[in-house]
Amino acid sequence: MSLLPVPLNVRAEHQAVLELPTDKPRATLPVPNPTQSFWLRDPGVQPAPAHGSTGELTSEADVCIIGSGITGVSAAYHLAKAVARAGEQGTSLSVVVLEARDFCSGATGRNGGHLTAHAYSDFRALKARYGTDEALRAIEIERYTVNEVYRILTEENKVEHVDFVPGGRVVLFFTAQEHQEARLDYEAAVAAGVDMQGVEWFTKEEVQKRYGASYPAVLIPGNNLWPLKLVSVLYNLAQNASDRFSLSLHTHTPVTVVSPLRTTSARRWQLATPRGPVACSYVLHATNGYAAHLLPWLHGPNGIVPTRGQVMATRASETFALGRTGFVGNQGFEYWFPRPNHTVSTTGDKGQLVILGGGREATRGRGYEFHTVDDATINSEINTVLRRFLPAVFPDKFKVSTEPEMEWTGIMGYTKTKDPFVGPLIDPSDPGSEVQYQGQYISAGYTGHGMPRGFACAEAVAGMIYADVSGKTWTEPKWLPLHYLTHQNVTKDNVL
Repeated sequence: MSLLPVPLNVRAEHQAVLELPTDKPRATLPVPNPTQSFWLRDPGVQPAPAHGSTGELTSEADVCIIGSGITGVSAAYHLAKAVARAGEQGTSLSVVVLEARDFCSGATGRNGGHLTAHAYSDFRALKARYGTDEALRAIEIERYTVNEVYRILTEENKVEHVDFVPGGRVVLFFTAQEHQEARLDYEAAVAAGVDMQGVEWFTKEEVQKRYGASYPAVLIPGNNLWPLKLVSVLYNLAQNASDRFSLSLHTHTPVTVVSPLRTTSARRWQLATPRGPVACSYVLHATNGYAAHLLPWLHGPNGIVPTRGQVMATRASETFALGRTGFVGNQGFEYWFPRPNHTVSTTGDKGQLVILGGGREATRGRGYEFHTVDDATINSEINTVLRRFLPAVFPDKFKVSTEPEMEWTGIMGYTKTKDPFVGPLIDPSDPGSEVQYQGQYISAGYTGHGMPRGFACAEAVAGMIYADVSGKTWTEPKWLPLHYLTHQNVTKDNVL
């Protein structure tokens, strides 16, 4: 077993660094020249990357959504479905999505492509902090997301289109401490009644025989897919959901300021962009790691901390294949999975293509890439670690000398609770902020775990908006953790 190139058992230190006060400036707009993501290269999907970047700008809409990733587009989808369900007696809606760069070019278009619900992760900590019911909801929202996304893809015959791969996820335990903590969380979840169907524990000998790595592990149900293709499917479904719902998209149209409209206009808010203003009655901030750019109180450890992640596409040796299973290791810092449909490269290599992300813990003495919004560059130290990682985990199956076919970075949004902020905008330093920002909402801060939560969080916040539009009372879904809600975050012990 080769020596792993990353520090182990640093999760507690990582959390402590995240919670430190910062002298770094707050998040800027996304940089204009990001690295090229594997998922964004020649995707051949609609809308096109620069859709709506030229021509006439939509001047007003009922709802403005800032951000075209999984959250922003899912919110448009759920609003469209609400209008369609209401029929002729319901309220019609116009929605505009504004994106600073190309369509879906933020974290969603740059992540690892996982769509996997945690089976039991952090269950004891969640139970201790919020109670058993909330810990169960934290599991349920992820299972709900995965099931709903798969249902939609199946009904629309888009499973193959998005490269959906249901191969499961193997969590490798590199240390005895990590193994023990996982077992305790698993047992606590089982005791609380969580269904663990599909979860299997393996000894290191069994893992060696099955996968070629010498560590104990657990297999949980899991999937991966092509994130951009999923978002494009949701966008097109939203656009065609009802003739009482209109949807427009403007890429390369960054929002620089959101200000109240103090005129006779029926609209409450004006969004300034380099192409001109857009007026709307409701605003959804689906900006994740960039949220503090427009919302200054979210700057710092009590808000949403922009955090740069790094990912590469590399190849195994020609004789080794991981099959269809995804992997996670080192307390979740590293993740990787094969792309079964990408077995031949332009360089002639025939090994299985693997997407690998992580390596931030290699920068532990320099801040774990926190408070970084520059995804135009690659961290060379992380590059070195990632090149060595798989050869260390699977000796003789990967080569350090293999050049990655692509390598890119992306900006995540971390919170100290690890959970997103979902609901009306509330500035905890201003008791009257909910009234001051009436009509503005947020769903952001997924802490690197947005694919299995963003769709459902967007459903919740879209439900709030449509209920307000319709003059009805919103009722939280049974699967939504109440501690995600912005109202719940404004407490003495846990402010935004």
